[in-house]
Amino acid sequence: MVLRGFRYKLAPTADQETLFRQFAGVCRLVYNLALEQRHDWWRQFERTTKSKLNYVAQARELTKLRAEFDWIAAVSQTCQQQALRDLDKAFANFFAGRACYPTPRRKGVNDAFRFQGREVEVRKLNGKWSAVRLPKIGWVKFRDSRPLRGTVKNVTIAMDALGWHVSFACEIDHVAPINICPAVGIDRGVANTLTLSTGEHLSVPASLEAIERRCRSAQHVVGRRKKGSKRRLTAIRRAFRLSAKRARIRRDWQHKTALDMSRRFGTVVLEDLRIKNMTASARGTMEEPGRMVRQKAGLNRSILNQGWFGFETILAYKLEERGGYLLKVDPAYTSQTCSECGAVDSRSRESQAAFVCRHCGFRAHADHNAAINILRRNSASMRMEEGHWLSDEVRTGRGLAPPENPPASAGGRC
Repeated sequence: MVLRGFRYKLAPTADQETLFRQFAGVCRLVYNLALEQRHDWWRQFERTTKSKLNYVAQARELTKLRAEFDWIAAVSQTCQQQALRDLDKAFANFFAGRACYPTPRRKGVNDAFRFQGREVEVRKLNGKWSAVRLPKIGWVKFRDSRPLRGTVKNVTIAMDALGWHVSFACEIDHVAPINICPAVGIDRGVANTLTLSTGEHLSVPASLEAIERRCRSAQHVVGRRKKGSKRRLTAIRRAFRLSAKRARIRRDWQHKTALDMSRRFGTVVLEDLRIKNMTASARGTMEEPGRMVRQKAGLNRSILNQGWFGFETILAYKLEERGGYLLKVDPAYTSQTCSECGAVDSRSRESQAAFVCRHCGFRAHADHNAAINILRRNSASMRMEEGHWLSDEVRTGRGLAPPENPPASAGGRC
């Protein structure tokens, strides 16, 4: 049994779009009121009622609120209950240390609402269009770009810069087959987004760079417009559309690349990168300013533009569906280790693309050499191989202890 999401572009009428905004606004209000109640009034609530302030208690409060205000009762109760469940889950993640403290939802950012799957019906209209029936809204057309599979568990209506979309969360009966495909190591970088241990180099589409320049120009236009003016609002919408288009192109490339790899390989080995730390700002304080702030900002932008984490997430579930595995290894010294003799020397990395071992003379593309090391590091023998005795000028990998009896000759594999 696997869970999969299917997202489609909606084509609502003007009246339906008005209802969408009303539903999203009321759900956002319910979420923010419940958040305020948990933040400011939980002690008073527990003293007066002698019970905990949780989802069940707030669902009872919601029933009273709907009885008092007709414009809240006009919105589906399920959507409002789902907003309360989202808040309850957000607090559970916060207390478990998985997320930050919940923040209020904002108009223009959190325009979404959700139904349960049993309340929704889908029908086919023709080869390109289908329709979904939503409670208190009616039948809404959507572009049927791929077949819907499995049992619908819930349906989310959300708006982004490119319009309204519907997402079906489906439960699909699936048994993963036995995967006997070979393993591959992948090195992630900026010049080459992905480099495989087979020697292949893959990069995000070049059109992303052009859209990035247009998006930056649009953001500069926003800064020159007067706050509150219609021209500023138009400029903001243009910047949002460009940003959303850039994200869609990147996500499409990630899905296609991950699908191709999940079909070709049974095990994929990646470096366990701390992307959040790698993209931290270089800004400091007035007393101790950061070093090379502008250059670090450009590097951070280039790293985030590659979408490393998004690709990793997509690849993980595609491999799992086909019986494969995604493994992560320690990234220490993978770019400085010679994949031929095992010597670790920072001088061997002559440039971004060139690797020339100072000990055995092995030459290769630097990213390809790192990808081979990443694949080998997944094996149990890699620790012993990397732990061989090396000359004083060569370092061993962090946390890898050398064997008790070093070989008589210089470094190298057995």
